[in-house]
Amino acid sequence: MTDINRSVILITGATGGFGRHMAQQFLAAGGRLILSDLEGGALESLKAGFGPQQEKIIACIAADLSDESGCRGLVGALTDVGVCPDILINNAGLGVSGRLDHVPYDRWERLMQVNLLAPIRLCALLLPPMIARGSGHIVNISSLAGWVGSPGLTTYCAAKFGLRGFSEALDLDVAEQGIRISTVYPSFSRTPILDSEQFGYAEKRVVPDNMLSDPADVVAAMVRGVQRNRKHVFPDSTARLVHYVQRFLPALMPFLQRRMQSRTIPSQ
Repeated sequence: MTDINRSVILITGATGGFGRHMAQQFLAAGGRLILSDLEGGALESLKAGFGPQQEKIIACIAADLSDESGCRGLVGALTDVGVCPDILINNAGLGVSGRLDHVPYDRWERLMQVNLLAPIRLCALLLPPMIARGSGHIVNISSLAGWVGSPGLTTYCAAKFGLRGFSEALDLDVAEQGIRISTVYPSFSRTPILDSEQFGYAEKRVVPDNMLSDPADVVAAMVRGVQRNRKHVFPDSTARLVHYVQRFLPALMPFLQRRMQSRTIPSQ
């Protein structure tokens, strides 16, 4: 079991849809937080919203994780405040949709940097002190798109599949050093990533409300998975359904994907 109470927890993408709920729920569980995102002002506003609980927020660190220098800058700031997180949550992420040849190169390249390379870089930088301490827990927020391919999400799937493979291999490397790895696979949820840029569609496509999960529920399932040292966490009903179909009835996946795609409709 991973004990959250009094653990130091670094959350990237802290001001986003999942990040805000992570901050709230980990604070409620007794964690001490380091929050990171692009904008320092947004981080300070998030912190102020927690009232008396904000005294358990050790630092708010603005960092652009789309390149190596931003990742190193974040870890350097941790060194400056004299902490190595007990739990690292690689939550920062971008979305973009459209057929690969319709999506501008710079958009999908930045997505790959933030969604895949940033978690790898942060793990590479923070693993040595975790190993020296003999403990740590790394939580990588993948996606259901890291479990099955989805049309219009080519590079998003590439990043999330990559994060899944990275997590599984890293777990094999560091389990004997006392480091735990958890990977989370949420499906569609009511977060701002639903409003990500789209390319090549005649009309903007939206996800029907009945296919969306509540981000607070997703994060609650993630917290339970971390506490129980679960390697794979499927935090909502759609994610669990697709996981089981892919595992036990893979021949049904094309039908299920077509059905889900048909329900993702042009907005009116």
